[in-house]
Amino acid sequence: MSKYDVIVLGSGPGGYVTAIRASQLGLKTAIVEKESLGGVCLNWGCIPTKALLKSAQVFDYLKHADSYGLIVKDFDKDFGKVVERSRGVAEGMSKGVQFLLKKNKIDVINGFGKIKPGKKVDVGGKEYSADHIIIATGARSRELPNLKQDGKKVIGYREAMSLKTQPKSMIVVGSGAIGVEFAHFYNSMGTEVTIVEFLPNLVPLEDEDVSKQFERSFKKAGIKVMTNSSVEKLDTSGKLVKATVKTAKGEETLEAEVVLSAVGIITNIENIGLEDVGIVTDKGKVMVNDWYQTNIPGYYAIGDITPGPALAHVASAEGITCVEKIAGVHVEPIDYGNIPGCTYASPEIASVGMTEKQAKEAGYELKVGKFPFSASGKASASGEKDGFVKVIFDAKYGEWLGCHMIGAGVTDMIAEAVLGRKLETTGHEVLKTIHPHPTMSEAVMEAVADAYGEVIHL
Repeated sequence: MSKYDVIVLGSGPGGYVTAIRASQLGLKTAIVEKESLGGVCLNWGCIPTKALLKSAQVFDYLKHADSYGLIVKDFDKDFGKVVERSRGVAEGMSKGVQFLLKKNKIDVINGFGKIKPGKKVDVGGKEYSADHIIIATGARSRELPNLKQDGKKVIGYREAMSLKTQPKSMIVVGSGAIGVEFAHFYNSMGTEVTIVEFLPNLVPLEDEDVSKQFERSFKKAGIKVMTNSSVEKLDTSGKLVKATVKTAKGEETLEAEVVLSAVGIITNIENIGLEDVGIVTDKGKVMVNDWYQTNIPGYYAIGDITPGPALAHVASAEGITCVEKIAGVHVEPIDYGNIPGCTYASPEIASVGMTEKQAKEAGYELKVGKFPFSASGKASASGEKDGFVKVIFDAKYGEWLGCHMIGAGVTDMIAEAVLGRKLETTGHEVLKTIHPHPTMSEAVMEAVADAYGEVIHL
């Protein structure tokens, strides 16, 4: 039996980052993966979707070349090659993970791992043991009883990312990040897209101002938006899928070539031995403490299978915290109130901290500022004037309670707010931090100035 200090189950951005950090700390480490290194994020999620969205952005630029004084008379798309490029990017990233694991002398064990009592892992009938076993098995697309996926007419994110031919029409059910990113991609490629959301707003977890702006942008792009609506049943017997949609005004029947179910995710915790070991779960999540220890000593869990936000960067941070604690490094628990969230549709969305509604409900007296990109020189020059930056401060002490952005490139800008909040900066300190001109990031400073009644460019 092979013996390790640490065995990690799953090689997604939680698992492989955890394994590498463990190795850096001098722990003999192995990682178990049943499919491709990098997990869903690198192979079927974060990375390949961004490759698809980049193709959509370039195609949009070609369609609007005249807006930039350019004449492009003849252009088209090759949908197959767009998908092929995306798969190539994913494959390259997976090979990169393979290189990193090899560089850090981590043993890769291929196969389906199942934990056993006595700090053991079974992979295809062969047993491995470790002082510490970290479970990072991630999640997959959730299936609802009335939205059963057949992989052809009713699909999940995997199929949406690798369709052989582009559908003429698509119904997207759910408007979280996965739903709106695919809605944007297919709409940009020329598919007729309808998006159905049960709640009153698209991207319902975002600040309400952001949701409203996002919905306006989607409608302007030609996407049909149905909020306060739900798909009750599907008929896949004909050439087109017939979807019965319940709306505030009654039932409506929609038809499309493909229905994409983007109604959330479900954790991969079945048949991995949790019950055999006696590890406690609740509502499909593994229960852990601040250091990601389960109720059974020597067994840990990180990432999507635990109660925190199901985000790649959260999984990585949890894994690093977990192994640093194991190695005796002094670490602080993760502040889950300062986790950035990003959505990569067009316009992009990025946010951290409380929404205005949440801050009011928490009893804060607020200073709220907003700066539209229509007043930004860089945004005007780029032809990307949709959107704004919104900041929320506690009026009494100046604490930066929340920051919400919608517009071009905001997913690359949100880190300023995350760092500022981590360092407990105040509105006045942000105001006195000189931002380069002309940049989109100036909008953060201008929004803060607006909150404090000092805005110059509005």
